[in-house]
Amino acid sequence: MRVVVADDNALIREGLAALLRENGIDVVGKCADPDELLAAVREHEPDAAIVDVRMPPTHTDEGLEAAREIRSEYPGTGVLILSQYVEVGLAMKLLAESAEGLGYLLKDRVTDLDEFTGALRRVAAGGSALDPQVVTQLIARERPDDPVELLTPREREVLELMAAGSSNHGIAERLQISVGMAEKYASSIFEKLGLPTTRTESRRVLAVLAFLRA
Repeated sequence: MRVVVADDNALIREGLAALLRENGIDVVGKCADPDELLAAVREHEPDAAIVDVRMPPTHTDEGLEAAREIRSEYPGTGVLILSQYVEVGLAMKLLAESAEGLGYLLKDRVTDLDEFTGALRRVAAGGSALDPQVVTQLIARERPDDPVELLTPREREVLELMAAGSSNHGIAERLQISVGMAEKYASSIFEKLGLPTTRTESRRVLAVLAFLRA
């Protein structure tokens, strides 16, 4: 897998690139600002771009805008957004367009290399990965006649993992339950939320995200 890394902090940029290379991922570009990022993507057409959400010159949403441009020009390139804090509004700007090939994680997740590289590979393959803390805030939103209120505490846990990109096997492992039980929870969630049931993990995540961002 070929990736481009964009972060204006040289320590984070170089450290992340080194960690990825140690895990067999080919880092074809390291960028400090949006212009360098877009130039690297156009030159290398990587499988994925890892983008800091706040970049020069104003450190507001330049990374987000660069990510949107990448997704528009190169739909085959996955984009994994990294943020220091939970910024649901910024995440939803991207998710409102499409969650395919999109990830949004807190920078703290980088410390768990298996989780981080797993999310990166899902995004590069056209799937999605949303930070559990973002999902938690989406689920916690108050809406009139909110069907999420129908979910049990355990179903909410499963929903958070599902929306973050976990398969039934991954959910079973995380919650220390059987795969069959994870499937039953998933079916119950889909029924209560009025979502179509599908065995395709990426479509399942997209359906959940579509509901959560509504």
